[in-house]
Amino acid sequence: MKLSSFQTMDPLLLPGLVNTALRNDCDDLDDLVRTHDIARDALEERMTSLGYRYVAASNQFRPVLRDAEKGDAEPG
Repeated sequence: MKLSSFQTMDPLLLPGLVNTALRNDCDDLDDLVRTHDIARDALEERMTSLGYRYVAASNQFRPVLRDAEKGDAEPG
């Protein structure tokens, strides 16, 4: 799958496709954007808008936990 159309991809599919490419084909995010000729900033913005951030240690985009999911929010 070509990731060059990531801006218009189904938001339910994009994280899985990106993480599969990272896991199977790329050493890190820089390698992914270079391989697919896409702008890193634009990809990170799109993934952030979907609630994901890149974690270099695991070489994948992971969901960003909201305060309530972290247990930081007060009950109420």
